[in-house]
Amino acid sequence: MNRCAIFDLDGTLVDSPRGIVTTFAAVFAQLDLPTVDSPTIRATIGLPLPAAFAKVLGTSEDEPVITACVELYHATYRKIVLPMATQLVFPGVYDGLESLRDDGFRLAVATSKYIGNAEALLTAAGLREEFSVVVGADQVSKPKPDPESGLLVLRRLGVSPRNAVMIGDTTRDINMAHGAGMASVAVTYGVHGVDQLLSANPTWLVDSFAGVVAAVRECA
Repeated sequence: MNRCAIFDLDGTLVDSPRGIVTTFAAVFAQLDLPTVDSPTIRATIGLPLPAAFAKVLGTSEDEPVITACVELYHATYRKIVLPMATQLVFPGVYDGLESLRDDGFRLAVATSKYIGNAEALLTAAGLREEFSVVVGADQVSKPKPDPESGLLVLRRLGVSPRNAVMIGDTTRDINMAHGAGMASVAVTYGVHGVDQLLSANPTWLVDSFAGVVAAVRECA
């Protein structure tokens, strides 16, 4: 029986939210845009970049400034975050993923990152080879919380939703799982807090990657 564990990336496998905040601030500084506080930026993590910048700046995704921000973000992110990627991997992730693979789980990533940035981060963090499939926000017409990303992973792996589980740190991940008919594991060490995660009704709520591994074994 094919079993699959699908992971979010930022805030679930890698503590990249703090790097993302730094990158946003650097982009705003380079474009002479007003400074934005860290909580406001963190609240957009999990959205595709155009939507995140539009929300932070209070404008439409169609504005030229959003295009400029997104283009500059890609280059700035690679300079700031990638060099420290291995230091940002959450405790227990390396051993936990290996353990799940040894148990026969197919592993995948469904992220709101563009695929280029996702692949670069996973490679820099030494995680890319763990995953059979990586799906980025620019590979689907409707990113999370729409179920399209999760369903695309399942099609590529040939796995039924009832044999899959989604692991993430935001309600967008959990709601994607609901829409795709999958079980879900919400982690409390990422972007969204316990109450916010519980509002999405995850199958499991855990506070460590060891908890993720135990829940995945139960869910699938």
